[in-house]
Amino acid sequence: MTVWEAVAVLFAGVGAGMINVIVGSGTLITFPVLLAVGVPPVTANVSNSFGLVPGSLSGVIGYRRELAGQGRRLARLGTASLIGGLIGALLLVKLPSAAFDAIVPVLILLALVLVVIQPRVARAVAARRGDTGGPDPDGGALLLAGVFLTGIYGGYFGAAQGVLLLALMGMLLQEEMQRINGVKNALAMIVNGVAAVFFLFTSTVDWTAALLIAVGSLVGGLAGAKVGRRLPPPVLRSVIVVVGLAAVTKLVVS
Repeated sequence: MTVWEAVAVLFAGVGAGMINVIVGSGTLITFPVLLAVGVPPVTANVSNSFGLVPGSLSGVIGYRRELAGQGRRLARLGTASLIGGLIGALLLVKLPSAAFDAIVPVLILLALVLVVIQPRVARAVAARRGDTGGPDPDGGALLLAGVFLTGIYGGYFGAAQGVLLLALMGMLLQEEMQRINGVKNALAMIVNGVAAVFFLFTSTVDWTAALLIAVGSLVGGLAGAKVGRRLPPPVLRSVIVVVGLAAVTKLVVS
Protein backbone atom coordinates (compact mmCIF):
# COMPACT_ATOMS: atom_id res chain seq x y z
CA MET A 1 0.00 0.00 0.00
CA THR A 2 1.43 3.37 -1.04
CA VAL A 3 1.36 6.47 1.14
CA TRP A 4 -1.50 7.98 -0.84
CA GLU A 5 -3.46 4.74 -0.68
CA ALA A 6 -2.94 4.69 3.10
CA VAL A 7 -4.21 8.27 3.32
CA ALA A 8 -7.28 7.31 1.29
CA VAL A 9 -8.04 4.38 3.60
CA LEU A 10 -7.55 6.56 6.68
CA PHE A 11 -9.96 9.23 5.44
CA ALA A 12 -12.43 6.55 4.38
CA GLY A 13 -12.33 5.34 7.98
CA VAL A 14 -13.09 8.86 9.22
CA GLY A 15 -16.07 9.14 6.88
CA ALA A 16 -17.34 5.67 7.75
CA GLY A 17 -17.05 6.29 11.49
CA MET A 18 -19.02 9.52 11.18
CA ILE A 19 -21.71 8.08 8.89
CA ASN A 20 -22.13 4.94 11.01
CA VAL A 21 -22.86 6.98 14.12
CA ILE A 22 -25.29 9.28 12.32
CA VAL A 23 -27.08 6.91 9.97
CA GLY A 24 -25.25 3.66 9.29
CA SER A 25 -23.80 2.40 5.98
CA GLY A 26 -20.20 3.45 6.59
CA THR A 27 -19.03 0.16 5.08
CA LEU A 28 -20.15 1.53 1.73
CA ILE A 29 -17.32 4.05 2.09
CA THR A 30 -14.52 1.85 3.41
CA PHE A 31 -15.20 -1.36 1.48
CA PRO A 32 -14.87 0.08 -2.05
CA VAL A 33 -11.77 2.04 -1.02
CA LEU A 34 -10.15 -1.17 0.21
CA LEU A 35 -11.03 -2.84 -3.07
CA ALA A 36 -9.58 0.10 -4.98
CA VAL A 37 -6.20 -0.21 -3.22
CA GLY A 38 -6.01 -3.91 -4.06
CA VAL A 39 -7.30 -5.71 -0.96
CA PRO A 40 -9.21 -8.91 -1.92
CA PRO A 41 -12.99 -8.76 -1.21
CA VAL A 42 -13.17 -11.22 1.71
CA THR A 43 -9.99 -9.86 3.32
CA ALA A 44 -11.35 -6.34 2.82
CA ASN A 45 -14.57 -7.25 4.61
CA VAL A 46 -12.73 -8.92 7.49
CA SER A 47 -10.27 -6.01 7.89
CA ASN A 48 -13.14 -3.56 7.70
CA SER A 49 -14.95 -5.32 10.55
CA PHE A 50 -11.87 -4.89 12.73
CA GLY A 51 -11.41 -1.28 11.76
CA LEU A 52 -14.95 -0.16 12.47
CA VAL A 53 -15.07 -1.44 16.05
CA PRO A 54 -13.36 1.66 17.55
CA GLY A 55 -15.74 3.89 15.60
CA SER A 56 -18.73 2.03 17.00
CA LEU A 57 -17.27 2.34 20.50
CA SER A 58 -16.78 6.09 20.11
CA GLY A 59 -20.37 6.37 18.92
CA VAL A 60 -21.60 4.55 22.03
CA ILE A 61 -19.55 6.88 24.23
CA GLY A 62 -20.90 9.90 22.40
CA TYR A 63 -24.49 8.71 22.93
CA ARG A 64 -24.04 7.63 26.54
CA ARG A 65 -26.68 10.10 27.78
CA GLU A 66 -29.25 8.69 25.37
CA LEU A 67 -28.37 5.16 26.50
CA ALA A 68 -29.06 5.93 30.17
CA GLY A 69 -31.88 3.77 31.53
CA GLN A 70 -31.82 1.33 28.61
CA GLY A 71 -29.63 -1.35 30.17
CA ARG A 72 -32.32 -4.03 30.18
CA ARG A 73 -33.23 -3.31 26.57
CA LEU A 74 -29.57 -3.42 25.55
CA ALA A 75 -29.04 -6.75 27.31
CA ARG A 76 -32.00 -8.30 25.50
CA LEU A 77 -31.34 -6.93 22.04
CA GLY A 78 -27.56 -7.14 22.44
CA THR A 79 -27.79 -10.89 23.02
CA ALA A 80 -29.68 -11.28 19.74
CA SER A 81 -27.10 -9.12 17.95
CA LEU A 82 -24.19 -11.09 19.40
CA ILE A 83 -25.58 -14.47 18.33
CA GLY A 84 -26.59 -13.15 14.92
CA GLY A 85 -23.23 -11.50 14.35
CA LEU A 86 -21.40 -14.72 15.19
CA ILE A 87 -23.53 -16.70 12.74
CA GLY A 88 -22.94 -14.11 10.02
CA ALA A 89 -19.17 -14.20 10.58
CA LEU A 90 -19.24 -18.01 10.44
CA LEU A 91 -21.10 -17.87 7.12
CA LEU A 92 -18.48 -15.51 5.70
CA VAL A 93 -15.68 -17.89 6.60
CA LYS A 94 -17.44 -21.13 5.63
CA LEU A 95 -19.01 -20.08 2.34
CA PRO A 96 -16.64 -20.10 -0.64
CA SER A 97 -15.17 -16.75 -1.68
CA ALA A 98 -17.03 -17.06 -4.98
CA ALA A 99 -20.28 -16.94 -3.03
CA PHE A 100 -19.16 -13.73 -1.34
CA ASP A 101 -18.25 -12.21 -4.71
CA ALA A 102 -21.72 -13.05 -6.00
CA ILE A 103 -23.71 -12.03 -2.93
CA VAL A 104 -21.98 -8.77 -1.96
CA PRO A 105 -23.05 -6.73 -5.03
CA VAL A 106 -26.65 -7.69 -4.25
CA LEU A 107 -26.19 -6.77 -0.59
CA ILE A 108 -24.68 -3.41 -1.53
CA LEU A 109 -27.55 -2.63 -3.89
CA LEU A 110 -30.02 -3.62 -1.15
CA ALA A 111 -28.18 -1.35 1.27
CA LEU A 112 -28.31 1.52 -1.22
CA VAL A 113 -32.05 1.07 -1.61
CA LEU A 114 -32.41 1.24 2.16
CA VAL A 115 -30.34 4.42 2.28
CA VAL A 116 -32.46 6.04 -0.44
CA ILE A 117 -35.80 5.12 1.12
CA GLN A 118 -34.75 6.06 4.64
CA PRO A 119 -36.62 9.42 4.56
CA ARG A 120 -39.83 7.58 3.70
CA VAL A 121 -39.17 5.13 6.53
CA ALA A 122 -38.65 8.07 8.90
CA ARG A 123 -41.95 9.64 7.82
CA ALA A 124 -43.73 6.31 8.28
CA VAL A 125 -42.24 6.07 11.77
CA ALA A 126 -43.47 9.57 12.61
CA ALA A 127 -46.95 8.77 11.30
CA ARG A 128 -47.09 5.54 13.29
CA ARG A 129 -46.11 7.39 16.43
CA GLY A 130 -48.95 9.77 15.82
CA ASP A 131 -51.45 6.93 16.14
CA THR A 132 -53.30 6.70 19.42
CA GLY A 133 -52.12 3.20 20.15
CA GLY A 134 -48.46 3.69 19.30
CA PRO A 135 -45.94 0.88 18.85
CA ASP A 136 -45.27 -1.81 21.40
CA PRO A 137 -43.04 -0.21 24.07
CA ASP A 138 -40.94 -3.39 24.29
CA GLY A 139 -40.80 -4.24 20.59
CA GLY A 140 -41.84 -7.82 21.30
CA ALA A 141 -40.64 -10.98 19.59
CA LEU A 142 -40.80 -9.32 16.18
CA LEU A 143 -38.11 -6.79 17.09
CA LEU A 144 -35.96 -9.48 18.71
CA ALA A 145 -36.14 -11.60 15.54
CA GLY A 146 -35.43 -8.59 13.35
CA VAL A 147 -32.36 -7.60 15.40
CA PHE A 148 -31.13 -11.21 15.25
CA LEU A 149 -31.45 -11.36 11.45
CA THR A 150 -29.81 -7.94 11.11
CA GLY A 151 -26.96 -9.27 13.24
CA ILE A 152 -26.46 -12.15 10.80
CA TYR A 153 -26.37 -9.68 7.93
CA GLY A 154 -23.98 -7.42 9.85
CA GLY A 155 -21.60 -10.25 10.70
CA TYR A 156 -21.52 -11.33 7.06
CA PHE A 157 -21.16 -7.93 5.42
CA GLY A 158 -22.70 -5.12 7.44
CA ALA A 159 -23.38 -2.22 5.08
CA ALA A 160 -26.58 -0.42 6.16
CA GLN A 161 -27.15 -2.62 9.21
CA GLY A 162 -27.57 0.67 11.08
CA VAL A 163 -30.31 1.73 8.68
CA LEU A 164 -32.06 -1.60 9.21
CA LEU A 165 -31.82 -1.28 12.98
CA LEU A 166 -33.12 2.29 12.97
CA ALA A 167 -36.08 1.28 10.82
CA LEU A 168 -36.91 -1.76 12.96
CA MET A 169 -36.64 -0.03 16.33
CA GLY A 170 -38.30 3.13 15.06
CA MET A 171 -41.34 1.12 14.00
CA LEU A 172 -41.51 -1.18 17.00
CA LEU A 173 -40.28 0.86 19.99
CA GLN A 174 -42.09 3.71 21.71
CA GLU A 175 -38.96 5.78 22.08
CA GLU A 176 -37.46 9.01 20.72
CA MET A 177 -35.11 8.66 17.77
CA GLN A 178 -31.95 9.89 19.48
CA ARG A 179 -32.28 7.22 22.17
CA ILE A 180 -32.96 4.65 19.45
CA ASN A 181 -29.86 5.83 17.62
CA GLY A 182 -27.83 5.25 20.76
CA VAL A 183 -29.09 1.66 20.95
CA LYS A 184 -28.34 1.23 17.24
CA ASN A 185 -24.72 2.25 17.82
CA ALA A 186 -24.39 -0.20 20.70
CA LEU A 187 -25.86 -3.10 18.72
CA ALA A 188 -23.62 -2.35 15.72
CA MET A 189 -20.61 -2.34 18.05
CA ILE A 190 -21.58 -5.75 19.39
CA VAL A 191 -21.95 -7.23 15.90
CA ASN A 192 -18.70 -5.75 14.62
CA GLY A 193 -16.89 -6.76 17.79
CA VAL A 194 -17.96 -10.40 17.85
CA ALA A 195 -17.28 -10.72 14.12
CA ALA A 196 -13.81 -9.21 14.58
CA VAL A 197 -12.93 -11.62 17.41
CA PHE A 198 -14.14 -14.56 15.33
CA PHE A 199 -12.14 -13.44 12.29
CA LEU A 200 -9.03 -13.08 14.43
CA PHE A 201 -8.89 -16.87 14.78
CA THR A 202 -10.38 -17.96 11.47
CA SER A 203 -9.47 -15.59 8.66
CA THR A 204 -6.82 -13.33 7.16
CA VAL A 205 -6.65 -9.70 8.25
CA ASP A 206 -4.85 -6.92 6.42
CA TRP A 207 -3.58 -5.25 9.59
CA THR A 208 -2.38 -2.11 7.86
CA ALA A 209 -5.82 -1.49 6.42
CA ALA A 210 -7.55 -2.48 9.66
CA LEU A 211 -5.45 -0.12 11.79
CA LEU A 212 -5.88 2.79 9.38
CA ILE A 213 -9.65 2.34 9.39
CA ALA A 214 -9.62 1.92 13.18
CA VAL A 215 -7.87 5.25 13.72
CA GLY A 216 -10.08 6.99 11.19
CA SER A 217 -13.34 5.50 12.45
CA LEU A 218 -12.48 6.42 16.05
CA VAL A 219 -12.07 10.08 15.07
CA GLY A 220 -15.08 9.99 12.78
CA GLY A 221 -17.28 8.35 15.40
CA LEU A 222 -16.51 11.02 17.98
CA ALA A 223 -17.17 13.77 15.45
CA GLY A 224 -20.36 12.11 14.25
CA ALA A 225 -21.77 11.90 17.77
CA LYS A 226 -21.20 15.64 18.27
CA VAL A 227 -22.27 17.12 14.95
CA GLY A 228 -24.45 14.43 13.41
CA ARG A 229 -27.73 16.27 13.73
CA ARG A 230 -26.26 19.34 11.98
CA LEU A 231 -25.12 17.53 8.85
CA PRO A 232 -27.57 17.52 5.91
CA PRO A 233 -28.78 13.91 5.50
CA PRO A 234 -29.42 14.28 1.73
CA VAL A 235 -25.72 15.03 1.17
CA LEU A 236 -24.66 12.01 3.21
CA ARG A 237 -27.09 9.76 1.37
CA SER A 238 -25.85 11.04 -2.00
CA VAL A 239 -22.24 10.29 -1.11
CA ILE A 240 -23.13 6.81 0.11
CA VAL A 241 -25.08 6.01 -3.07
CA VAL A 242 -22.30 7.22 -5.38
CA VAL A 243 -19.59 5.31 -3.53
CA GLY A 244 -21.79 2.22 -3.24
CA LEU A 245 -22.50 2.16 -6.97
CA ALA A 246 -18.77 2.49 -7.58
CA ALA A 247 -18.23 -0.55 -5.34
CA VAL A 248 -20.82 -2.61 -7.25
CA THR A 249 -19.21 -1.61 -10.54
CA LYS A 250 -15.77 -2.56 -9.24
CA LEU A 251 -16.98 -5.98 -8.09
CA VAL A 252 -18.94 -6.76 -11.23
CA VAL A 253 -16.27 -5.81 -13.78
CA SER A 254 -13.33 -7.32 -11.84
